[in-house]
Amino acid sequence: MQELPAVLVIEDDPDIQIMVEDALTDGGFEPAIAASGEEAVTLLKGGLIKYRALVTDVILKGRMDGWEVARQSREIDPVFPVVYITGAAVRRWPSRGVPNSILLEKPFVPAQLVAAVFHLLNTGSEWRLPR
Repeated sequence: MQELPAVLVIEDDPDIQIMVEDALTDGGFEPAIAASGEEAVTLLKGGLIKYRALVTDVILKGRMDGWEVARQSREIDPVFPVVYITGAAVRRWPSRGVPNSILLEKPFVPAQLVAAVFHLLNTGSEWRLPR
């Protein structure tokens, strides 16, 4: 049996976290939830699980925001797929987001998230869903 691609998710809103987890599971991914940016970076650097992509809110609890988590993930793997999900930081994506990332503006539908992750895993090119 083939192992499902693991996707690391950082989202502190419980309702959105459940929606993201369900969407990724239904889309054929294995979501792993991190409670904070610091925990996510520890998991990425630990290497116990080979995560295939990162889905992160931008505004997180703790000292590290989603922009920083994505930068650190790219230090580990320069082409690591990153999907930002945010409602408040959309305008900062062009200047703060890592290259070849995708931003989904909240609210979004689950299929948009699955399509974004799938797109990055299969092409690696930058793309933003229109509102």
